[in-house]
Amino acid sequence: MAHILVVDDDPDIRELVSLKLRSSGHEVTPVASGEAARDTLLDGSTAPVDLAVVDHMMPGMTGVDLLRLWRSEGSTLRVLMLTARSQERDLEAGFAAGADDYLTKPFSPRELAARVTALLARR
Repeated sequence: MAHILVVDDDPDIRELVSLKLRSSGHEVTPVASGEAARDTLLDGSTAPVDLAVVDHMMPGMTGVDLLRLWRSEGSTLRVLMLTARSQERDLEAGFAAGADDYLTKPFSPRELAARVTALLARR
């Protein structure tokens, strides 16, 4: 299927997302921070990533910071942002940074899988 980078500082969310995506047949690379996600894509030690599922709020480099960095480097990687914050200004900031879709926590694993499938279909 696809190679998906999962970026979340919460180990329970990271594991839930990874488990659901693996059960859907995807290869998953989970990381705990924006900095680790940046380094994972830069070092080339993994297969090319087709999609990233990124937490909006993380200590250090936030999901929005990470996305701005990727877009400034010309990346067209599809990104699904996860957020516990549903205020419009937070969603606007994520979309302005280049997010392709948003999913608000708590979320249904089925909805996560459906959104990932839809984003991957946009190849």
